[in-house]
Amino acid sequence: METVEFKKSVSREYFEAIVLAVILALFFRTFVIEAFKIPSSSMEDNLLIGDHILVDKFAYAPTSFAWEKKLLPIHDVKRTDVFVFKYPEDPTRNFIKRVIGVGGETLEIRSRQVYINGKPIKEPYKVHKSDLEPELVGLMSDNFGPVKVPEGYYFAMGDNRDNSKDSRAWGFVPKDYIKGRAFIIYWSFKGPQNVGPTTLGETLRGLARIVIRFIPDTRWNRFFKIIR
Repeated sequence: METVEFKKSVSREYFEAIVLAVILALFFRTFVIEAFKIPSSSMEDNLLIGDHILVDKFAYAPTSFAWEKKLLPIHDVKRTDVFVFKYPEDPTRNFIKRVIGVGGETLEIRSRQVYINGKPIKEPYKVHKSDLEPELVGLMSDNFGPVKVPEGYYFAMGDNRDNSKDSRAWGFVPKDYIKGRAFIIYWSFKGPQNVGPTTLGETLRGLARIVIRFIPDTRWNRFFKIIR
């Protein structure tokens, strides 16, 4: 008995390839890696406006066995991690800050120095710019607390301490609001950040500005910079 080989059409093969690519892209975006753009100066000088970063959404994945954390790139949320999370006052928005306090710790700020359980911590990443920029004076307090971080929550602060609305203003970050750990800058652009949402003409002009300024306004020294 002769068998007949079923042959897919070229259009169907293309369609299936596109569907598979979309599924893989959605899987990676949902569970593994997602791209974000830095919109504000709250994490300067480590992250600048226009930095485009990748966030590891697998970093804090739940585990059932101890060996999983040894073999897989998974760890608990820890102090100094730069993480992306849903803004507690508006979960539709994403924020990026640094973990400063974890559940069970008592945190206090005295004269810009952070104390955890009564002991000062070193923070080589932080900056205070109000000394040089008078408009920042009084935006955020140099003294705060003491407060105890509840279990399952985190105290987050921006590296640019005088210009960062963070846990000092809106409280703790719930664990289930965390989206992932920021780990690398893949592109940085100091030019116009918004194309223009109103008319087609403004959109095209915005795109043209980005294309024209791509080379001179790209911060080439920040390509593939590891976020610490």
